Amino acid sequence: MADDRPDHHDRGDEQGHDHHRTDEHSRGWRAAVLSVRSVFSPHSHDAADSIDAALDESDEGPRALKISLAALALTAMLQLVVVLASGSVALLADSIHNFADALTALPLGFAFWLGRRPATRRYTYGYGRSEDLAGVAIVVTIAASAVVAGWEAATRLVDHRQVTHVGWVIAAGALGAVGNELVALYRIRVGRRIGSAALVADGLHARTDGLTSLGVVVGGIGVAAGLATADPVVGLLITAAVLVVLKNAGRDVYRRLMDAVDPELVDEVERVLVSVRGVEEVESVRIRWIGHELRAEAEVISDADMSLADAHAIAEEARHRLLHRIGRLREAAIHTSPCSHGGRDPHAVTAHHRHDVGPSPETVEGC
Repeated sequence: MADDRPDHHDRGDEQGHDHHRTDEHSRGWRAAVLSVRSVFSPHSHDAADSIDAALDESDEGPRALKISLAALALTAMLQLVVVLASGSVALLADSIHNFADALTALPLGFAFWLGRRPATRRYTYGYGRSEDLAGVAIVVTIAASAVVAGWEAATRLVDHRQVTHVGWVIAAGALGAVGNELVALYRIRVGRRIGSAALVADGLHARTDGLTSLGVVVGGIGVAAGLATADPVVGLLITAAVLVVLKNAGRDVYRRLMDAVDPELVDEVERVLVSVRGVEEVESVRIRWIGHELRAEAEVISDADMSLADAHAIAEEARHRLLHRIGRLREAAIHTSPCSHGGRDPHAVTAHHRHDVGPSPETVEGC
C-alpha cells in the first residue's frame, strides 16, 4: 500500500510533457522571467517552482480587483457630478450601487491576500477557503442592492420627483451601464480562468449594477416622453433581474462551500487513473475546491503480490498524470490497496469505520 502525499507540482513544458498551461506563462514580467528560466533548466517538481507558478496565478486575481475598482470608482464619480446638476434620485441610487460594487473588491482582495499565506498546523489546508467566505459577503451585497433598488422603485411610485437635465441623466446612465458591463466581463473571465467562484460572483454583481444603469437610461427616456411612472416601473423590473442574478451567484457560492464539483470532472479523473498501468480498479474519487485550486483524493486497487516500492511507483505515476491532465489541480493523494485473494478483505480491520459509498475491495479478486 502506498499513501502518496503530494508536494507541489511544476507546470513547465520540458522533456516532452504537454501541460496545457501556456496561458499561465504569458502574464507580466514575472511570467516572462519564468518562461525564460524554463528554457535553460530541466523539468522538475521542486516546491520552489510550484511556488513561482502559484504566485503567477494568484497575482491575476488581485490585479483584476484593482483595475475594476479604479474603473467603477471613476464611473461612480462621473455619475455623481451629473446627480448634483440634475437632482436625479435614480442616478443617485445607481451611483451608490457602483460605489458598493467597487467596495466589494475589498473583502475579495483581502481573501486573495489571505489565501497566499502558507498552511499552518491549525489550518492544514491553508487559507484558500477565504475566497468562498468573500463570495458569501458578495452575495449578501447583491441581496442588499436588490432590496435598495426595490425600495427606491416602490417609493417613487408613490412619491413622484421631478428630474431635470434628463439628457445628462441618460448619458450618465449609459456610462454606468457600459462601465459596469466591461468590469463584469473582465472579472468573470479572470475568475473563471483562475477558478475563483468569488471573483465570478463579484463580476455578476457588477452586471447587476450595469442593469441598474441601463434602467436609468430607459427611465430617463420615459420621463423625457412624459411618462412620470417610467422610472419606478423600470426600477421594479431591474429588481427582478437582480434577484435572478442573485439566485445564480448564491447557487455557485453554495456549491463551492459544499465541496461540489462538476460530475464530469470526477469522470475525467477516473479515466486518467484507470489508464495507469498497474491500476486494476478505481475505488473512490473525492475532489474539492480550496480557493481557486483543486485537491483530489483517490483510492485505487493493484496486484496484491507486488512490492511496496512497485505499489508506490504506481501511485506516483497516477498522481503525476493527474497533475498534468487535470486543470487547476494542485494536489492529489493516491491510496493503493491490494486486490483481494481468497475473499480476504484488505480493509477488514477498519471496515466498521468506513461509511463511504462504492465497491468494496473484496469484490476485486484474483487480479
